[in-house]
Amino acid sequence: MYYEPGVTPHGLPHDPFKSCVVPRPIGWISTVDSQGRHNLAPYSQFQNVTFDPPIVMFSANQDTRGQRKDSVRNAEETGEFVWNMATYALREAVNATAEELPPEVDEFERAGLVKLPSRKVRPARVAGSPIQFECVYLNTLRFPGAPPMGTVDVVFGRVLAIHIDDEVIDEKGMVDVLKIQPLARMGYFDYTYVDNKFQMVIPGSNRALLAGLEGSAEKAAKAGRS
Repeated sequence: MYYEPGVTPHGLPHDPFKSCVVPRPIGWISTVDSQGRHNLAPYSQFQNVTFDPPIVMFSANQDTRGQRKDSVRNAEETGEFVWNMATYALREAVNATAEELPPEVDEFERAGLVKLPSRKVRPARVAGSPIQFECVYLNTLRFPGAPPMGTVDVVFGRVLAIHIDDEVIDEKGMVDVLKIQPLARMGYFDYTYVDNKFQMVIPGSNRALLAGLEGSAEKAAKAGRS
């Protein structure tokens, strides 16, 4: 099949676009507003941008009323947010926090989640989530789109602190993703989670390149000097 989005119809009963870019990590973003009200929401357009320094982004479309999401406004107003890893075990809570609610509703309480204090920023962390990034807000790129939901804010933040549950670090000192079972977004109403993995190492002797794939700034710098 072939179609041009916004120009020619795809002819399918459901729009296929989001189901073509899968699986997508979930940005389970916690923020707090200037009044101290907590917010927690999942975003399926989330990714790390670079590793030295570590920077992440989440992309938030406007809500069904054409308004900017609370996560975006809070991050911009306070300059902080936290990413919490969504897992299969927490799937029901992740789904509950996706509901569109007014700013005064605390999604932590709504989903029955316990708040953990952060060390460097004000937004709380999700108890039970095995990994969290405490982030300082950098900037927002805003892309206009068709109303009411098409316009999107892409929010970038620098990672100041990382929390990893010791229980998900294996005997080799590596994060055990199979134990974590990270949740990922598919298309339509579908999700998946990581339950298998395999390795491929780029051929050649470029140690700096391999260090970059690992995400180790220290190893990359050392390899570049040798």
